Amino acid sequence: MSREGSATTVVIQTETDIVLVRQATREAALAAGFSLVQQTKLVTAASELARNALVYGGGGKAEIEVEETAQTGTVWLTFIDSGPGIPDIERALTDGYTTGSGLGLGLGGARRLADRFHIESAPGQGTVIKLAISTRRKT
Repeated sequence: MSREGSATTVVIQTETDIVLVRQATREAALAAGFSLVQQTKLVTAASELARNALVYGGGGKAEIEVEETAQTGTVWLTFIDSGPGIPDIERALTDGYTTGSGLGLGLGGARRLADRFHIESAPGQGTVIKLAISTRRKT
């Protein structure tokens, strides 16, 4: 795990690294002033996407960044892998679709938990998923 400014990068190569992603994500959520419910949403999405990067992408990295303004705290999560890519993104986002042995809820579930969600992927080119969850600050 490495830190640069308000960003943290976690290399994902083993199951243990998924735990590190969850911990770093929770720390970022606390720093952004998230409620317990918002923390849980963010950590759940991070866990699902970190597992996907490991299992389907052959490993990768997670970048976690806190963006703060006077009105909001936002945590951005970016997951990058160099795996086989996703040939049909819309299908992959459909609940129940899986190319493995899981339930097929991870990608679509992460999208539903996020305020903002973007995915780029193509066969043979890996996958980049960026999502954010924000909280309003009390004024």
